[in-house]
Amino acid sequence: AAADGLGSIAIDTTQLNMSVTDPTAWATAMNNLGMVPVGIAGQQLVTDSICVPGFDPSLSMMTGITPINPMIPGMGLVPPPPPTDVPVVKEIIHCKSCTLFPPNPNLPPPSTRERPPGCKTVFVGGLPENATEEIIQEVFEQCGDITAIRKSKKNFCHIRFAEEFMVDKAIYLSGYRMRLGSSTDKKDSGRLHVDFAQARDDFYEWECKQRMLAREERHRRKMEEDRLRPPSPPAIMHYSEHEAALLAEKLKDDSKFSEAITVLLTWIERGEVNRRSANQFYSMVQSANSHVRRLMNEKAAHEQEMEQAKETFKNALTGILTQFEQIVAVFNASTRQKAWDHFSKAQRKNIDIWRKHSEELRNAHSEQLMGIRREEEMEMSDDDSGDNPSKKLRVDDSALAAQAYALKEENDSLRWQLDAYRNEVELLKQEKGQLFRTEESLTKDQQLQFLQQTMQGMQQQLLSIQEELNNKKSELEQAKEEQTHTQAMLKVLQEQLKNAKELAEINGHDESQTNEINVLTVALVNQDREKNSEKRSPGLKSEKEALLIGIISTFLHVHPFGANIEYLWSYMQQLDSRISANEIEMLLMRLPRMFKQEFTGVGATLEKRWKFCAFEGIKTV
Repeated sequence: AAADGLGSIAIDTTQLNMSVTDPTAWATAMNNLGMVPVGIAGQQLVTDSICVPGFDPSLSMMTGITPINPMIPGMGLVPPPPPTDVPVVKEIIHCKSCTLFPPNPNLPPPSTRERPPGCKTVFVGGLPENATEEIIQEVFEQCGDITAIRKSKKNFCHIRFAEEFMVDKAIYLSGYRMRLGSSTDKKDSGRLHVDFAQARDDFYEWECKQRMLAREERHRRKMEEDRLRPPSPPAIMHYSEHEAALLAEKLKDDSKFSEAITVLLTWIERGEVNRRSANQFYSMVQSANSHVRRLMNEKAAHEQEMEQAKETFKNALTGILTQFEQIVAVFNASTRQKAWDHFSKAQRKNIDIWRKHSEELRNAHSEQLMGIRREEEMEMSDDDSGDNPSKKLRVDDSALAAQAYALKEENDSLRWQLDAYRNEVELLKQEKGQLFRTEESLTKDQQLQFLQQTMQGMQQQLLSIQEELNNKKSELEQAKEEQTHTQAMLKVLQEQLKNAKELAEINGHDESQTNEINVLTVALVNQDREKNSEKRSPGLKSEKEALLIGIISTFLHVHPFGANIEYLWSYMQQLDSRISANEIEMLLMRLPRMFKQEFTGVGATLEKRWKFCAFEGIKTV
């Protein structure tokens, strides 16, 4: 495990203060550093478990090729890291001027920052105070070639290596305790902390490398595109009399016409036509025009083939439709009572399904056949004299053939326009029908909405009437209770008054004392009435009701003759749009000592008004 962890660290043999001829000392030193001793004659000094797999030291003797040690710095063949589940056991590393002691294997591995791109520089902290730059170089030169060491006055430094993989070897030394010589002084020892450092030089070199890789990738892609690009068309030769004569011969050949016409077009666009070559170009243009008749005849032949194919298709479709009619006739005969009664229920169900499916297919094929026939009738109606277009195309005069072809194209375009107009008319009819349907549905929806609103209004009125009835019942019960209570109080007071008078007569008091007793009894009765009225009037439910009562009181106070509920509601609607007239009226009815209701007018002018009567109630009290 130690060799797997430090197998990538190399050391120069000149730095070892020991005899190279002693194989035991050499093996001990190399094993402490985690190195595989390679290149020493004699027996193998380490076991095969820590040797590089697949490396044969006797390769030079068989092939004459010098073997390459993958652990030499600069080769880049770093062995894979040890598996995470197997703990790495680090050993003591002896150097010329110092000794590195491994950390406790039970401790967690030292933490490192995220590796910057192209990192070749490491931060080394926890150095002994007496550590010099030479000692630092001696320790970390084992990881690879060092290009620069920047040591601080404090106990840390920055080391820049030549290659990126050397940084991984240096990070492995993090956590080791470094001791200078055999001293036990505190200044001669320290725990190393090695971490990635972010250097501008490393980042610049990494960016240059990335740009170089990008250039190589672009070059590779360009080469791949050039390889996959289709070949360019052959270059068109320059005009000359000899080339013009060859081109004229090619224009007459049907197989080479497409290539020759391209060359002719290029020459004309280049401006090769002049007074001297005009006759030659005219003959070539005339040769090109001679191919028009050939092309029209080919088109007519293809159209005739298409007509024949259409006729064949129509005949085959007619035969298929006839067979469908026969199959449907068989199903219809099977459904008659003479044969239908002998089939079972499952058989009848299957026959019915098959019959419906056959009828659908027959209808679809018949519609397709009728569409083909309609198209033929329209084409026949487009022909003025009933002549076949192919005969017109075979007319010797090319001008007449071109004119007939143009007329046919115009007829086709007009027929397409007519079909488009028919489709638009059908769409408009459908939209009009949908519009009528939507209007009818809208009127029905409006009627339903009106009915729902009236139902809601009637329900609200019914609820309000029920609430008024319940309030009247509760008021009647309270009045009865008050009546019984007052009667009982009167009886008690009368008895007290009789007793008081008897006592006054016995004791010989004067009439002033009897008057005082009467006044006290009247005060007690009034106080009892006030208590009963306070118990009877319900309290306010919320702050909103208190605000409404204040606003309504102010409004009715400035209207001494009162105001109807609609006028009052229109005024309150300006302050709160969510309030209703029914809510205002219920609030006024709950406070009979503050607001009273009066009827004014006669007959049709009868009007119900509310007045503010709180001041009158205070005066009477």
